[in-house]
Amino acid sequence: MRKKICITALFAIAFIELFAQKNMQNNYVIYDVAQHKTIDLGELTTALIHTQVVFFGEDHNDAVAHYLEDSLFKALVQEKKNVALSLEMFETDCQAPLNEYVEGFITEKQFLANTRPWNNYSDYKSMVETAKYNHLPVIAANAPRRYVSLVHQNGVQTLLRLDQLSKSYLPPLPFSAAEVAYQQKFEGIMGGHEQFNQNMFDAQNLWDATMANSIYRFWKHHKSYTVFQVNGRFHSDDKLGTYARLRALSRKIKMQSISCYNEEQFTHPNWVALKQQADFIIITNPEVPKSF
Repeated sequence: MRKKICITALFAIAFIELFAQKNMQNNYVIYDVAQHKTIDLGELTTALIHTQVVFFGEDHNDAVAHYLEDSLFKALVQEKKNVALSLEMFETDCQAPLNEYVEGFITEKQFLANTRPWNNYSDYKSMVETAKYNHLPVIAANAPRRYVSLVHQNGVQTLLRLDQLSKSYLPPLPFSAAEVAYQQKFEGIMGGHEQFNQNMFDAQNLWDATMANSIYRFWKHHKSYTVFQVNGRFHSDDKLGTYARLRALSRKIKMQSISCYNEEQFTHPNWVALKQQADFIIITNPEVPKSF
């Protein structure tokens, strides 16, 4: 009797997951910029299979984006096996406990207690668990927030006074200035040039430089892997930010980018006007409830 109940429960779970998947498929459109056409998730997976670094730029509260990045990561793992997950959501000084969890040495409770997870970690948990189950690396890519705050408050030159252990969590210092186009984009979201704050922009650049360096260090020793980098889309849209810094570190890396966000007219967007944003653009349904 118990066995029958378990089997019934498994069928019920599978049905719910299948229903959720079919329902979610109606809430996004994927556009391949190079091919000038819309594609499905399977075609996107195929297009990325030989890419060494994939940037998935998201809006952090977009539930459809979280579904897509999880589905795409799992599809890449199934097709290629050698895939690494790289996350903006974990900081470089948390790499050791992250490794220990993925490798099965510590519990999830211990892992979360030692890695300062984002409040919406549940949106990324499935990808971490997929990596853990398949014995795949997970990269804690981002700069520790204490150093970001330090730059914001006291300027980027303050980083040079840190000791060697602290500097080991950061990219080589001093890191280069960002492109003019990136600064102009940053000024735009800050309200114009008059509202521009150099320290705030340098803090943004520290995030980008650290994530690019984290990916680059992994790539140098694992060139057969596809690194699946998940970050807020400002870090990689228009191939600026983290994307541009990684490209500056090596012209040899095969890179492609995805920009995923919602639009009111998500079924009929103006793809021509959006094509500069990424190699693949995903427009999601704004009516789907946010994850937070």
